Amino acid sequence: MKIPRSSLSPATLLILSGLLLSTPARGEEPLQSLHFGAWGFDISGTNSGIRPGDDFFEFANGGWLARTPIPADKTGISIDVLIDDLTELQLRKIMEEAAQRADHESKDVEGKVGAFYRAFMDEDRIEALGSKPVESALTAIRAATTHEQLGRLMGRSEFDFESTFFGISIDADPKDPTRYSIFLDQGGLGLPDRDYYLQPAFAAQLAKYKLYVEQLLELAGWPDTAGNAAGIVAMETRIAEVSWTKAEERDPNNTYNPLTVSDLEAFAPGFPWKQFLTEAQLASTDQVIVLEKSAFPKIAAIFADTPIATLQAWLALAIVDNAGFYLSKPFADADFQFRRKTLFGQPKRAARWKRAIYAVSGGDCAGNSEECFGTMGWAVGQLYAERYFSLETKAKVEALVANLKAAFRARLEHLDWISPETKAEALKKLDTYVVKVGYPNKPRDYSNLVIRDDDLVGDVRRAAEADWAFEVGRLQQPVDRDDWVMTPQTDDAWNGPTLRDIAFPAAILQAPYFDPNADPAVNYGGIGAIIGHEMTHGFDDEGRKIDAAGVLRDWWTQEDATIFKTRAAVLGAQFAAFQPLPGLYINPQLTMDENIADLGGLVIALDAYHLSLRGEPAPVIDGYTGDQRFFLAYAQSCRGKLRDKALRDQLVSDFHSPRRFRVNGVVPNIDAWYRAFDVKPGDKLYLPPDERVAIW
Repeated sequence: MKIPRSSLSPATLLILSGLLLSTPARGEEPLQSLHFGAWGFDISGTNSGIRPGDDFFEFANGGWLARTPIPADKTGISIDVLIDDLTELQLRKIMEEAAQRADHESKDVEGKVGAFYRAFMDEDRIEALGSKPVESALTAIRAATTHEQLGRLMGRSEFDFESTFFGISIDADPKDPTRYSIFLDQGGLGLPDRDYYLQPAFAAQLAKYKLYVEQLLELAGWPDTAGNAAGIVAMETRIAEVSWTKAEERDPNNTYNPLTVSDLEAFAPGFPWKQFLTEAQLASTDQVIVLEKSAFPKIAAIFADTPIATLQAWLALAIVDNAGFYLSKPFADADFQFRRKTLFGQPKRAARWKRAIYAVSGGDCAGNSEECFGTMGWAVGQLYAERYFSLETKAKVEALVANLKAAFRARLEHLDWISPETKAEALKKLDTYVVKVGYPNKPRDYSNLVIRDDDLVGDVRRAAEADWAFEVGRLQQPVDRDDWVMTPQTDDAWNGPTLRDIAFPAAILQAPYFDPNADPAVNYGGIGAIIGHEMTHGFDDEGRKIDAAGVLRDWWTQEDATIFKTRAAVLGAQFAAFQPLPGLYINPQLTMDENIADLGGLVIALDAYHLSLRGEPAPVIDGYTGDQRFFLAYAQSCRGKLRDKALRDQLVSDFHSPRRFRVNGVVPNIDAWYRAFDVKPGDKLYLPPDERVAIW
């Protein structure tokens, strides 16, 4: 839903943000929380020197942006950073208390969380071990002297530190949502996106990547570091050339390609598919679903004609690259210097206790969007929700969700551009939505997971093995509609197209997105817009291809689809004109779904806010009308900025538009915004009524 982000220290938060950090009592547990002004909006963060109609993002946020530098240990600063920092404080309290009570090899969930945290914090032991924790994996690579053996090792990528040319995942089958299937997708790249290899704008990063590869191979004790690094970069560049773009991956019809394993072997020869799947603990499978189908034979051919020595070096690189976050200082320093500083411009590393939280709980370990590998995230989430998420908040969010759903139903019923047949299917689908708030109903079982306070890399491996065993174990079971994708401590939200579920973890249900004590207009402009955003994903250019049963089926008439595409194209053209960096424009083919969801979510949330008033006029607070407070809250929820390198990466790899344009690209299409802020012709964001896009 939102762009990736990192964290901010509480001291820096208080100094820089101008916000209040209070500690109201909640039972026996003091709960710190962010408060944004008297009614939920930070008036001090505005820029009154800007007309709302010229730059609404700047009008709402300019004061805060001007006074708030990006901290040295961050790639950006935003509302999400503030929430993440508060969440980290809460998680630190949980983990440090657990660590004090933990045994060397604890048996209960809290003790295992504490032992894991303690293992990461034991710097002396980590330094003494050096590369020993990954030596067995490197030895196995040296012993693999054929393509078949090396391809087999890639099958370990889901539960160990190996990488792979083809990723594996398990999820509900879009053609039969009652069962799970195995999905294969393109892989093989060490940089965040294919554009890093192919676009001149990333030439400097590619050159530094080659030096990074040399450095890691030397740390791994691998021969001919310069020659092998050149071979690896050349091989990955070939893979990038034949890989699909992220925009091409957006159509679910194009990415649903079921093949038997025998058919896959014939379709993409040159890769040892059966051995690969056997090592991935999927020997009994007879069918897989291939995503980027046309890329598979090309990537398999690259694997087949790459020299053994290059493949061995590539796998050795992957081991120390993926494990570097957990290893001694030379590895961890190299990981930070390239993955965070070179690629995303972050000058300073996060404090060790924060990195320990990421390792145990899940978080951004390697770059702006790569989550930690092998965590106890669900166990941590259970402890987090028990301590920091109240039943009162859950009930209030669920009531707000009910209004959003009612508002969306009313908008669907009154759409004038959609046929009765499609409208009936849309309403039917909306009725099947399951809204999940806070945390899963069922805790994950960690009783068989061994966690030791003196074996960090082993803990990571065993946690990853447990996660993968959980996924593989579901293959013969019916799909669990209570399943969660994100842990409760995740500040984000999601829409699951096949399960027709939308979920809002506990961590995102904090100010300014949601505050039980804030003005309702602020909550609807904050979390309400996010809820509406996720709801619309089931009806956008991807969601419209999944029906009310969760089946991959285009349930729209051709005429409706044509009108939708025409309106979406107008919105896309508006976003394509935005230039976040000199010479770099937003790619509407990449961001289309999210742009539509931002617009649709905001108009649905506004309707829901009006519905919540029950016919009474909205009060005026501090001179602001209800609609003004609603739009200001939405702009505040998008408050933030990125370093140029991180922004450059976002423009090629993220489905979301940069924050400024998630505001300035959306509000000019909403008539109520013009009335609320007296926006007139001549204002820079003004759009004539016939150029405003209305989809939902």
